[in-house]
Amino acid sequence: MRSCPIERVRNIGFMAHIDAGKTTTTERILYFTGITYKMGEVDEGTAVMDWMVQEQERGITITAAATTCYWKDHRINIIDTPGHVDFTAEVERSLRVLDGAIIILCAVGGVESQSETVWRQADKYRVPRIVYVNKMDRLGADPQRAVEEIRTRLGARPLPIQIPLGTEDRFRGVIDLVEKKEIVWKSDLLGTDFEKRPVSEEYREEVELKRREMLEVLSEVDDELMRKYLEDEEITPEEVKKAIRKGTIELKFFPVLFGASFRNKGVHPLLDAIVDYLPSPVDIPPVKGYHPRTHQEEIRKASDSEHFCALVFKIMNDPFLGSLAYFRVYSGKLKVGSSVYNASKDQEERVTRLLEMHANKRKEISEVYAGDIAAFGGMKTLSTGDTLCLKSRPILLEPPTFPEPVVSATIEPRTKADHQRLFSALEKFMAEDPTFKVVQDPMTGQTLVQGMGELHLEIIMDRLVREFGVQARLGRPQVAYKETITKAAEAEGKFIRQIGGRGQYGHCLVRVEPLERGKGFEFVNRLKSGILPVEFIPEIEKGIREAMEAGLVAGFPVTDVRVILLEASYHEVDSVAIAYKIAGSLAFKEAGTKADPVILEPIMKLEIVTPDEYVGGLVGDINARRGRIEAMELKGSSRVIRAFVPLAEMFGYATVLRTITQGRGSFSLEFSRYDQTPPDVQEEIKARIEGRIPFSEARR
Repeated sequence: MRSCPIERVRNIGFMAHIDAGKTTTTERILYFTGITYKMGEVDEGTAVMDWMVQEQERGITITAAATTCYWKDHRINIIDTPGHVDFTAEVERSLRVLDGAIIILCAVGGVESQSETVWRQADKYRVPRIVYVNKMDRLGADPQRAVEEIRTRLGARPLPIQIPLGTEDRFRGVIDLVEKKEIVWKSDLLGTDFEKRPVSEEYREEVELKRREMLEVLSEVDDELMRKYLEDEEITPEEVKKAIRKGTIELKFFPVLFGASFRNKGVHPLLDAIVDYLPSPVDIPPVKGYHPRTHQEEIRKASDSEHFCALVFKIMNDPFLGSLAYFRVYSGKLKVGSSVYNASKDQEERVTRLLEMHANKRKEISEVYAGDIAAFGGMKTLSTGDTLCLKSRPILLEPPTFPEPVVSATIEPRTKADHQRLFSALEKFMAEDPTFKVVQDPMTGQTLVQGMGELHLEIIMDRLVREFGVQARLGRPQVAYKETITKAAEAEGKFIRQIGGRGQYGHCLVRVEPLERGKGFEFVNRLKSGILPVEFIPEIEKGIREAMEAGLVAGFPVTDVRVILLEASYHEVDSVAIAYKIAGSLAFKEAGTKADPVILEPIMKLEIVTPDEYVGGLVGDINARRGRIEAMELKGSSRVIRAFVPLAEMFGYATVLRTITQGRGSFSLEFSRYDQTPPDVQEEIKARIEGRIPFSEARR
């Protein structure tokens, strides 16, 4: 049986810049909803949601953790996500399956770089959001600036539904504009002793003004409320809540609340807002997919009576079960012992264990229903992005998309005995994390691990030792360069070989053209019908793709290229698939060489927060790193510098920043785009490769 109706289910996630208070807020919610008996603290390494040893040691969230709690007869499934940009895949896959999100901003820092990233990710999946301005008790808290930055930096429409009572050490509560009540926390350190009372005389004028501003916004989404507002009739709190909920779900605006989670203030109203304003599975549009064989559109409504449909969004290694596969049920229900069809892999498997997760703890359940987030235990064939359904009614859902790795490093086991164990462990990490890849360097034969940053690879190495007992050496991080072309060119590839009797013949003419950054690869067949048997065309494309992997300039993968197959010839006796594959490869290499190939490098978005006196030194250092200053602004008593800098120039930057600012500056770095390297840098990279000098070494 269901624990509560689907209309009272909330699937939400906490997202924010690093150190904005996501995990602290989640810990308070678990305590106030009765799931935990003691509040966990991030700084003490006792947070329930930060269960990994690496998370407890570093005080940061590394992996998204799921849990379930109950508030006012509503079931709330929560995913607490990382704030560090190296683990952005955890946010991406979580947003793919969530119905709503809480974006947490620091009242001092406001909208920070990773806040913008998670906001864009939520926009991509059209996830309704509540904004929670945390750390109102911190020195330098400026809630008005934080609200204004939602408008200016995020391009969104904030709707403050509270007025904070005081800031910094004088923060004591909020005024609820919906019910026109003051919520004041008393001296109780646990935050359970608070009082709801009528608005004090000194705030009445401000409350009336702010409430009218709120009602003006709400009247745009609710005609009845607009009529009452224009005719100056009394509008009840229930009518206001209904309008806020409607506008939030439609992404017309984003309610803003205030609090100080560490001091246990503001969490109760936040829980009420989650229940009142964020959507249930039935409030969002039905999930769309397509039939794997007919490719016709399929729709599944959020209902237990619909055909079963679920999406696997996360794989996690488990020492007891082998692997855990987290999934979101979009429609129907599933029992232990029944079979489920993996439409992504055309496989059927029996469900042996269903688990309700609470961070790294689990509870066995017998059945899951529409809207649930749960996990399979011991199903080895599942991977991230797989669609599960009934074989009689198959559907394929769009899987989450993940960014490409930007950093690579060589890895080798310390002993021969560790060789097999190392690669077995790395395979498990790849199954877990779509942004972590293991490849072979085609030039040196070395094994390369690729990830989103230095911290990402550092955590992988730490886990190798702790979880698998494997000692390995990691080389210096290298930049994941790419190559592209800058103009169009044509070339033909011909492969003719006579071996005894029957020969091998393949011939094609291709044209290469540059594409916009980030477009990847396009293959266009413009052969006239009947010129070449259709089975040879995929072989030509396969040869082109293999040539792209080998590179044109310095052995880096080629991207952002369109290849057009213009002509081909056919020999009745000697034409074979392998010959056309080789011909395609030869044609691409020659055309690509004529098309002025260049090396692309990852450009990072850098944000530095520093005291004003160090700005000159930092700007000079950024310029020396081939960086471009984008903006500088004053935020409180600090200066914020935003710039774009090549990743190749940023290894070890934390030490440099500490030196320049005497330990008072902080920075965040996230991937922005790939851009062309200057000619002198390109020549240097080529020289390093030709001279067998590691191109990963900093130019400086």
